[in-house]
Amino acid sequence: MHELAIAQSVVEAVCTRAGDRRVHRVTLRIGALTAVVPEAMSFSFDLATEGTLAAGARLEMVAVPAAGQCRTCGHHGPIHGLLCPCGSADVDVTAGRELQIVSMEVS
Repeated sequence: MHELAIAQSVVEAVCTRAGDRRVHRVTLRIGALTAVVPEAMSFSFDLATEGTLAAGARLEMVAVPAAGQCRTCGHHGPIHGLLCPCGSADVDVTAGRELQIVSMEVS
């Protein structure tokens, strides 16, 4: 479960940035191609926050669908996995690999 390692890194970054302030909410952008399972991420986040300034914080996840530019047919838009709707794998991925801390709410 790589979500635990990701959650630990997120909590570390958020707590470092928060300083002495309590963290109430964290918002992440998670791309469809990252293979992050939302339920596992939520569970892992709760574990990773125990004993930190983010304990009890709410995790919000914004899903980013996969998109790309096909070199075969020219399609620019949604892709499925790493394939263009035409079936080609010759695709430049333009979205879906994101894993970003977008915001955090502190007091």
